[in-house]
Amino acid sequence: MARRPRIAVVGSANVDLTTFADQFPKPGETIFGKEFHLGFGGKGANQAVAARLCGADVFMVARVGSDLFGPATIENFKKLGIDATHVEVVEGLSSGVAPIFVEPNGQNRILVVKGANDALKPADVDAAAKMLKAADCIVLQFEIPLETVYYTVAFARKHGIRCILNPAPAQPVDMRALTDLDYFVPNESEAETITGIAVRNVEDAKKCAEKLVEGGIRRVIVTLGANGSLLVGAGVCDHLPPFAMKSTDSTGAGDAFIGSFAVFLAEGILEREAVRRANLYAGLSTTGVGTQKSFYGRARYDAEWMARSKTAAVP
Repeated sequence: MARRPRIAVVGSANVDLTTFADQFPKPGETIFGKEFHLGFGGKGANQAVAARLCGADVFMVARVGSDLFGPATIENFKKLGIDATHVEVVEGLSSGVAPIFVEPNGQNRILVVKGANDALKPADVDAAAKMLKAADCIVLQFEIPLETVYYTVAFARKHGIRCILNPAPAQPVDMRALTDLDYFVPNESEAETITGIAVRNVEDAKKCAEKLVEGGIRRVIVTLGANGSLLVGAGVCDHLPPFAMKSTDSTGAGDAFIGSFAVFLAEGILEREAVRRANLYAGLSTTGVGTQKSFYGRARYDAEWMARSKTAAVP
């Protein structure tokens, strides 16, 4: 390509507090955990880091708190080469945090405290308009106010910029505000919450996705964890299987998928192939511990892709 893809992320920045335990305490009970990790996270920041590690120029629009974590989060963006011009400290608010509890099989439970992320408003999108207009893709999530999400989707539509929305954490949403959205990327539970259709298998996920497409969204990708992902749009319904992995910690896998997918599309890779590549990138992230620090750099990822791209099904 003549230049690297330009990805803008309008979204959340948190600090992840990850605890590993063999079991979880009952009400009123105190038990010992196995280990603890503190790291930078937040769905928006994670997706920005994944995109950056995949080789894109990345620009972040976010808000952090006036505590120990705020300036450290901004410094982390700069260290990774992510443009943090539009990441600002909000006085009097805490930074977003996410206590994460990981079971022995790698499954996780996450509680998000939004903090300063709730202070990201439509006016902040306008303040970053020049940078956003230069992007190949704008990426969004639901860890910021919905009014800001809707406003940014409308901004992207007005200026002809590809827009990817990750509806996480799931919550009731005005689907009319998402008409003409390019990509809506929920996991199974998020798809179920938003559509009201129970998701127990790939066929159920297809029904959810079709309902969303009928509502005006161009493409829906339901990420299915160990079952890969499902791509649905007008005249398109494609179940793309996963790559075999020995999972250690699934935290951040959805963010790895979205950040890498945005880059692959911006590089001109065809849609279906971009989803397959993102499946692998997300799968590889589960072999490490934590979120951002488990994401692969591009050279390491490309080596895995070359070795694995001919096979995608779990044995």
